Amino acid sequence: MTSSRPLGALGAALALCLTLAACGDDAVAGKAGATGVPTPTGEPTRITDRGDLSVARSETREDSVYPEPGDPVVDALHYALDLTWDPEQDRLTAEQRLTFRATADAPRIPLALSDALEVSALTVDGEKAEFTGDGDRLTIDHPVTADQQYVVELAYAGTPRPAEAPSTRSDFRQGLGWNITDDHETWTMQEPFGAFTWYAVNDQPADKALYDFTLTVPEPWSGVANGVLTDTTTRNGMVTDVWHLAEPASSYLVTVAFGHYQRTDLKSASGVPIQIWAPADGEPLPGGTGTAPDAIDWLEKILGPYPFESFGIVVVDNESGMETQTMVTLGNTEYSLSPAVVVHEAAHHWYGDTVSPADWSDVWMNEGMAMYLQGMWEAEQQSIPVAQKMDEWAGFEDDLRASAGPPGTYDPQQFGDGNIYYGPALMWQELREKIGDDEFFALLEDWPASRENRSTDRADYLGWIEKQTGEDLGAFFDAWLLGKQSPPRG
Repeated sequence: MTSSRPLGALGAALALCLTLAACGDDAVAGKAGATGVPTPTGEPTRITDRGDLSVARSETREDSVYPEPGDPVVDALHYALDLTWDPEQDRLTAEQRLTFRATADAPRIPLALSDALEVSALTVDGEKAEFTGDGDRLTIDHPVTADQQYVVELAYAGTPRPAEAPSTRSDFRQGLGWNITDDHETWTMQEPFGAFTWYAVNDQPADKALYDFTLTVPEPWSGVANGVLTDTTTRNGMVTDVWHLAEPASSYLVTVAFGHYQRTDLKSASGVPIQIWAPADGEPLPGGTGTAPDAIDWLEKILGPYPFESFGIVVVDNESGMETQTMVTLGNTEYSLSPAVVVHEAAHHWYGDTVSPADWSDVWMNEGMAMYLQGMWEAEQQSIPVAQKMDEWAGFEDDLRASAGPPGTYDPQQFGDGNIYYGPALMWQELREKIGDDEFFALLEDWPASRENRSTDRADYLGWIEKQTGEDLGAFFDAWLLGKQSPPRG
């Protein structure tokens, strides 16, 4: 998550950034993934069915910070989204298939979907089902049994409306979820929630699912999403792009953007395919986006092999960006497009994407490590010790706690403030000095690999660190994550 919001009297720039995920192989001709599965409109869906969905089974929970947009009864396994964007009318027309596992017996299926979108048809396991909408809740009148799998299909349409963000950050003022630009292009930013503004979802980080997207828009525009671009076709003036995400993702890590883009293909030294989707009327590699291969190479030396099939950046007309899986969404500003932000957002693919927080109280797990790695990179560029960079940040970290709360118990109405970035980054430097470089960097690489494609929490994470180091670190972590003031530094 990034932003260029100044810290005012603190006299330091607050560097935050969100992470997306999308990129892929070269487009191939022909329509991929036609299944013939009937949708509520009677037409065959154009999105690939998945086979074994066990990789997407999650240990769902009610989020302690933002419980409303989700329900632990639903364990989403696969979302198939067929979306058509009409820029002349600012209208989204959609067909969706959700495959999920019920985690308990329940009389109804609870989902989240914006009331800006009108559902015209809905079935459960092929049978018409009654449903009600209450605000941004979609409740389906169909009983479910624990550990049984169900398929919900629905058709809906409308002009999506962003949700109000629980944040005081200036770059959140446009809201969360689906955003429409003055040129009628679209982008999504939905951390900590906002996916429900454009599809029916269990919108909480503990629930990871697989995704397939079929995105249609008038030519010469494109639809960009997470994963690998497997197919592009043009018919009757409409372009259809098909995207396939091979690894499960939390809903806040999912993105879709419609716009007029130019695509540039790059590759890291290790062979990771990289795509940059930039506005067609500008530079093909704006700002520091061309440094993406170097960012991946630098991070792989520290964190191990890149955890996904591809890496991408889509540049959109906003101030910030959004952390999503395999695709980074960057706002078209000098700061958001800087090499430092590219490093920060790429780091999230290890810390935040392949391993995600199971509860929003632990967003520091994402941002603290990404910020520390960004600090390491900045120190190298400036030819200074990383400890000196941490000294700079320590000068204002205490004020961030006073303003928005400790990193592990922040003010819920100040999501994404600097307290979840800088304090945990300083904590990691203190731990590094405490246990030594060899053990510290072994921890950094081993943790994402040990929890690949999972959501987890601080008890698991901190317990794992104590087990690996053999040290009692409870008081150390409590002071840094829960303290109202910055702990003394070594």
